Amino acid sequence: MTDLLQPHSGNFAALTGFQLNGLAEGPIHGTTVIAVKYKDGVLTVGDRRATGGMAIMYDKAEKVLSLDDYTLISISGSFSKAIELVRYLRMAFKYYERSQLQPMSLDGKLNELGKLIAGNMMAAMQGIGLVIPILTTFDTKKNEGRVFFYDGGGARFETAEYAAAGSGSTQIRGAFEYIGRTKGPFREMDRDTALREVLTLLEIAADLDAATGGAAKYLPLAKTITADGIADIEEDVLRSIVKTTLAAEPAMVQG
Repeated sequence: MTDLLQPHSGNFAALTGFQLNGLAEGPIHGTTVIAVKYKDGVLTVGDRRATGGMAIMYDKAEKVLSLDDYTLISISGSFSKAIELVRYLRMAFKYYERSQLQPMSLDGKLNELGKLIAGNMMAAMQGIGLVIPILTTFDTKKNEGRVFFYDGGGARFETAEYAAAGSGSTQIRGAFEYIGRTKGPFREMDRDTALREVLTLLEIAADLDAATGGAAKYLPLAKTITADGIADIEEDVLRSIVKTTLAAEPAMVQG
């Protein structure tokens, strides 16, 4: 029997002596998410795979989530902790809007997320709660899409063109530059052209990273933010682009 008075690693399964779902001893994680600017705003795509250790726990995880009408957060890392952050941010943004009779400023939203990540550092250092998000929004004052990413300490950075997070992001880092130099900047592409390139990048990440699900088996989540707000990209559009772009893949999309 496990001695509860002895120091432990922070691993719940090891502490209790049980394996969660009979498969994963550690937290469930999600990867990979990608955000790029395009001509009309911002495009965000996330694969659907969630893993626990070496096991695939779920193939329909939602990693691209709305915080308000013009703000999306894309999550990688500890799935349960990320969902907790999302729920808090939704509540905080709504409470501020109702109490102050105006929406929270973009800087306020970014600071709120940064504080949550910084406050989560101890859990992240124990290996049980690391979350690395991408925040995308449409800035109605500047009339442009904007993409922000964070490090594990809560520091934020704005990218001029693209961002990726998750274990598959390192494998495709150089491919973004190649696309920009050979096919032009993402910010000058229309939606479907940018989507085609991003789905190709996601499939490359899936080929090189076991924790990334790609697009060939299950359709990824894909959302845009424009001056009209957040919109889901239709499944038939995704399916058509997957079939034409990834024609070499023998597996067809199941849905």
